[in-house]
Amino acid sequence: MSVRIRMKRMGRKNRPFYRLCAIDQRSPRDGRVLEELGHYDPMCRETDARAILKGDRIKHWISVGAQPSENVQVLIKKYGSEGTHLKQQEEALSRLGRQPIKQPVAAS
Repeated sequence: MSVRIRMKRMGRKNRPFYRLCAIDQRSPRDGRVLEELGHYDPMCRETDARAILKGDRIKHWISVGAQPSENVQVLIKKYGSEGTHLKQQEEALSRLGRQPIKQPVAAS
């Protein structure tokens, strides 16, 4: 089974909301998922608070061979566990009064 990490559309008409999911490649866009890995809200007023990802689970799925879609790859690069916009994301979430998902610290 080939696994892709891609967005599943939720929300209503003219108000999109997406969940980032690990899905079998043959499944339809809004089909059954293996695991939900975060969400993306393009209508959020704070640009850096739009994507909330579970970086450790995304890293796990990529390590076992899952391929992210092009749009998901951009979100992982920005907001993944080692993303380039993590500090801006924390600031944006604090302005909105929400808490970021804390990533577990790996034991040495």
